[in-house]
Amino acid sequence: MNVRRSAAVLAAVAVIGAATPAAADPSPSPSRALPSALYGDSDPKYDGVWRQSLALLAQDTAGVKPAAKSVQWLVRQQCADGGFAAYRPDPAAACDDRTPLDTNATSAAVQALAALGGHDDVTGKAVGWLKSVQNKDGGWGYAPGGASDTNSTSVVIGALAAAGEEPGRVEKGGRSPYDALLKLALPCDGDGAGAFAFQPDKKGKLVANADATAAGVLGALGQGMVVKPGEKKSGAGCAEPRTPERAAANGAAYLASALGEDDDHLMSALAGAEPQPDYGNTADAVVALAARGDREQAVESVRWLAKHSATWAAQSGPAAYAQLIFAAHATGTDPRDFGGADLVKQLNATGPAPQSAAKSGAKAADEDEDSGSVFGVWWYVGVCLVAGIGIGFLFTGRRKQQP
Repeated sequence: MNVRRSAAVLAAVAVIGAATPAAADPSPSPSRALPSALYGDSDPKYDGVWRQSLALLAQDTAGVKPAAKSVQWLVRQQCADGGFAAYRPDPAAACDDRTPLDTNATSAAVQALAALGGHDDVTGKAVGWLKSVQNKDGGWGYAPGGASDTNSTSVVIGALAAAGEEPGRVEKGGRSPYDALLKLALPCDGDGAGAFAFQPDKKGKLVANADATAAGVLGALGQGMVVKPGEKKSGAGCAEPRTPERAAANGAAYLASALGEDDDHLMSALAGAEPQPDYGNTADAVVALAARGDREQAVESVRWLAKHSATWAAQSGPAAYAQLIFAAHATGTDPRDFGGADLVKQLNATGPAPQSAAKSGAKAADEDEDSGSVFGVWWYVGVCLVAGIGIGFLFTGRRKQQP
C-alpha cells in the first residue's frame, strides 16, 4: 500500500472495523481473478481505487494516455452518492450503508479523473460527497465521521483544487480545511518544531510525523499530488503557524532538515521494526519541497531515490512507480531515465497497455506513420485471410461488469 495514506488507513480501522491494510492478503484469492483493467497484481481490497488512481494520474503526468478500460473501471467504482470505497469487487451491485466509503480513495479518484478530463459528472458528484462528510473543524478523517487528520484533509484539498474549487471556501460551521490543518501544525518550540502531526495523540499532544508533514505542506499550499517545480518562497526557519503559508514553510523546513540528517532520505519508524529507508515518504517529501520552491534538497533527495528505490518500487507496484514519477516531475527530472530506469515503462507494465504515449520530434512522427502503415497492411491481410476461410467476426459489446 502507498506509504502516504497508511496512517490514515490505520486510523480508519477503528472506525470501519477493517483489518490493518499492511501486507495481509498479498495475493488475490485463487478462486477470484483480478479485474483485467486493474493495475498491480496484489489483492486490491484495501487500495484498488487508490493505486488505480495514482497509476492513471502518473501516466497522464508523463504524457501517456491510459487504457480506456482502466479509466472506465475507476469510474464504475463510484457509488451513486458520489463516494468511492477502497475497492468494490462487484461494481454492478448497489452501494449501501455498509459500503466502506473513504475520503482518500474518493480524493485520489477525483485528482486522476480531473487530470484526464471528460469526467466532470463523476468528479462533481465525488466533490459533493466529500463536502457532505466534512467535519465541523473543517477537515476530514479517512472514513466519514472519523476525526480529522492531516493526510486525509490534505488529499481532499488536492481533490477540491483539481476539480476547480477554492479549498479555503469549502467550509463547515465557518471552518475551512486550512483551519483544520493549522490545528495539526506543531509550534516552533519543542521536539518536531514546525512539523505536522497526523492527529493529536490520546493525551491531545501533537507529535511530529514526517508522512503527515509531507502531506500537510502540499495541503497548506492548496496543491495535489502533481506539482510543477515552484518558485523559491521566503520564510526560512520556523515562525508561529498562523497562516497556511507559514505552516507550509515550517513543514518544509522540518522535512529538509530530516532529509539532510539521513543522507537525503527519510527513515521509517514503525514500532518493533528496525529503522529502514522510507522510499515512499521520501518521494512525497520531494514533491512537497518542490511545490514550495525548496529545490536544492528536493533535487538531492530525488537523486538518492534514483539510485536506491528500484527494488522497493518493483516490490510495491503501481502506486510506488507513481510516487516516483510525481517526484521526478516535481523536480524536472526525466522519469524515463531515472537512475537508468524507465519509470513510465515500468508503470505501464503493471497493467493494461496504454492507448498512447507522448512523443516528440520528427522521429516520433515517422515512427507513428510507419507503425500506422504496418498496422494497416497487416489488418488488411488479416481481413482477407479471415474472409478466405469463411470465418465471421464476432463482435461483443462491453460487458456490464469488468472481469
